[in-house]
Amino acid sequence: FVPDSFARTIPEEYSNLPVLQGRAVVEMIIKRPDGSSYDVDGKLYDQVDLKMVIDGYNAPITGGNFIDLVNKGFYNNKQITRSDGFVVQTGDADPNGEIHGYVPPNSKEERKVPLEISLKGDNELLYGVTSEDDGRGYAASVLPFQSYGALGMARSEYEANSASSQFFWLEFDSDLTPAGKNLLDGRYTCFGYTVDGAELVKDLKVGDIIVSAKVVQGLDKFIPAK
Repeated sequence: FVPDSFARTIPEEYSNLPVLQGRAVVEMIIKRPDGSSYDVDGKLYDQVDLKMVIDGYNAPITGGNFIDLVNKGFYNNKQITRSDGFVVQTGDADPNGEIHGYVPPNSKEERKVPLEISLKGDNELLYGVTSEDDGRGYAASVLPFQSYGALGMARSEYEANSASSQFFWLEFDSDLTPAGKNLLDGRYTCFGYTVDGAELVKDLKVGDIIVSAKVVQGLDKFIPAK
């Protein structure tokens, strides 16, 4: 239980970014460009319907950035650009161009969001540094990458604060990813989970298209960028 009055303190250096102070729900529809069906465990689907809960309690800036982009229609018509059995990734602004993140109106540069980690036992969030680089690689994450369809922000491997619009769904395998032993916790921002349709992520392919993404709950918890 989280009281309605609970709100995360956002560091001054990131105060110009959008924020989600609470949870929101996003629904997304993805289809094949040629209209063919998805085959998941022998069952056919015309489209992939996903319902995702975005956790602004433990990833307020990342969650706010995502809700902002969904609400702006940024993800509509975006392609799946990676599907390798480990993650499925999308959100590239122009896969064949030079700009791969979100560029706000009247700006020439991508909006970047910091690495944002919530560690168990900490009152404040960890920003701009991995838990390992903070000397606490052993610490457990509040939002672990330990379920199929967990949502993570893609970023440059060596730049902690380089995420913008690209995100991924984790194709979780408990045998390959034992609890507390994966390479994502504490290194990449987890900002929510797929609560409906997660099992369909496994048949998403490069080139599949997001035909619709919308915020269906929690917009009242969203604070736009300044």
